[in-house]
Amino acid sequence: MNDWGIDVTRGADGVGWLTVRNPSRLNAIRREMWQALPGLLHDLAPDPAVRVVVMRGAGTEAFASGADISEFETHRKDAASAAAYERTTALAFDAIGRFPKPLIAMISGVCVGGGLALAASADLRVAAADARFALPAARLGLGYHFRGVERLVQLVGPSAACEIFFTARRYDAAEALRIGLVNQVVAAADLEAYTIEYAAGVAANAPLTLRAAKSAILESLRDPAERDAAAVAASIAACFESADYAEGVRAFLEKRPPRFRGA
Repeated sequence: MNDWGIDVTRGADGVGWLTVRNPSRLNAIRREMWQALPGLLHDLAPDPAVRVVVMRGAGTEAFASGADISEFETHRKDAASAAAYERTTALAFDAIGRFPKPLIAMISGVCVGGGLALAASADLRVAAADARFALPAARLGLGYHFRGVERLVQLVGPSAACEIFFTARRYDAAEALRIGLVNQVVAAADLEAYTIEYAAGVAANAPLTLRAAKSAILESLRDPAERDAAAVAASIAACFESADYAEGVRAFLEKRPPRFRGA
């Protein structure tokens, strides 16, 4: 086994885990790791035992320190090779964007550059109080891909996105929470336990409702002329036609927790 990669585990309570692993480089993401992401997500999407996926970095020192800069002299040495590299990362981000289930980033330590782009592509972000965030593109002289810029603007707005890119400075977890870059900040010692409970709480909800909500949220971010309103309407209708809807109403009336099956 390589000493780097993206590991998949399927835990209890409907939670799956994607772990970015490259410990000698603070979980820097190699090109092969970007290439692997679409296939890993494709396998997790139809798995009924996985209702929520959590992305994390191996260990506690870093979520991911960015793309592996040791590869830049070969894979991003000029405009042509950089464009090929961006096509690889674009496929990874497209796969994340199409993933139909809730995706949570659990962030500890360093979350920089491509690592921040990966965390930002998740639906939700839970950070340790000692997490540090930065986009150092302006200090490397590289052109940052549009998809990453667009996502950051969606999360924090254009003004904060300008500051993040223009200053290239580091943000601590409290600042990241203040500007909307993360959803929750917890003590570093509590991060994993909190995230497990947080993800399990999401997984306990009705899968079809989560899918419909995610679809509607993603479509709301598109240009109105490009929205697939029919797909959103179909996903909403599927909720009302499901056994889970009947179970949810029955459980509410009976004052008990619902037992959703995703059908």
